[in-house]
Amino acid sequence: APVFWVQDWRYIAACVLAATAIWMLGARTWRFRALLWLDAAGLAAYGVMGAAKAATYGVAPLICVVMGVLTACFGGVVRDVLAGQPSILLRRELNITAALLSAGLFVTLKALTVPTWPAVGVAVVAGFGLRAGALKWGWSLPAFPSAPTRN
Repeated sequence: APVFWVQDWRYIAACVLAATAIWMLGARTWRFRALLWLDAAGLAAYGVMGAAKAATYGVAPLICVVMGVLTACFGGVVRDVLAGQPSILLRRELNITAALLSAGLFVTLKALTVPTWPAVGVAVVAGFGLRAGALKWGWSLPAFPSAPTRN
């Protein structure tokens, strides 16, 4: 599949403008919190967009869901690597789960013949809602049990 942002300069221009605006604002106490909430919105939206893009190629529904999750989460991995931070994917936060919810719900609704835009709306709101709950109330998944120590 062609990479959509390579064919339209406006995507990169929007990213450069947003980065410049944030850089010009300088250090603000609310800046990191705003980034988390914007990331939550993007996570839900890109989960749906990735699943929808895969569906246009006629792949199986499970592959659509996987592509939605990868599309939603990979940008965060790149961000964390470039920022020299441990990946958010390695923490207990509901991040991949929110992307899985948005992509999975979109694919399910489309399989039930729900029109595209209502399916997009429901799936994005659900994915964002799950991530928002994790941000606001600290929802998380149980930690993977640590390996027993050997004597």
